Amino acid sequence: MIFNQRDYDIRCEWGEHGVSQLAPISDAVIIVDAMSFCTCVSMAVSRGAIVYPYLFNDESATVYASSIGAHLAKARAGKMYSLSPNSILRIERDMKLVLPSKNGATLSLGTRATPTFAGCLRNARAVALAATRCGRHIALIPAGERWLEDNSLRPALEDLIGAGAIISHLPGVRSPEAQAAVTVYQSVQADLENALKRCSSGNELISSGYESDITLIAALDADDCAPILRDGRYSTE
Repeated sequence: MIFNQRDYDIRCEWGEHGVSQLAPISDAVIIVDAMSFCTCVSMAVSRGAIVYPYLFNDESATVYASSIGAHLAKARAGKMYSLSPNSILRIERDMKLVLPSKNGATLSLGTRATPTFAGCLRNARAVALAATRCGRHIALIPAGERWLEDNSLRPALEDLIGAGAIISHLPGVRSPEAQAAVTVYQSVQADLENALKRCSSGNELISSGYESDITLIAALDADDCAPILRDGRYSTE
């Protein structure tokens, strides 16, 4: 298949189609949903919690969380756990958290048997090191966002930056797409927080009152953990 970047060690492609093309021929997949699924996963796992990705935040999520004795993350509101990284700061060790997300969680659950990691700026170095232990062919999947009008993929700058940060630590021959992600990351590396605040997704968070989340999202290598997906849950290696 011409679009699977098979000729390169380090590959990078967007969204669900990226997963379907790259996961079957890669030794590891790194999902990058920086704002905010993978950031929340990294923060939770680094604090000893266990995260269960889930596709929908509806009644089925409530039933699922109850069936495994887990807390269910809600929308960004109040004092409940949510996709707001600030809400994860108070998570407790060994707590189970069901974290619905139409982007990062959906991609996580689509990689099938390929070892899958949740990557972001906070764990860029750690997740790169962990992925190399699986083999030399590694696929980065920036998740992107969704257009409200038709739910189609909207490539998101924060995910490309996060992918580039991780790729910068990976050995091997990079595809042009992977190298482009690194170039974008390096162009904003000196002021990550400001770059994230200025992009579309950052503006959305700020307008919703969650500017402080961006500080946590931009904290490069703050977490020394590589959340890996096993049996439907993210935990430490």
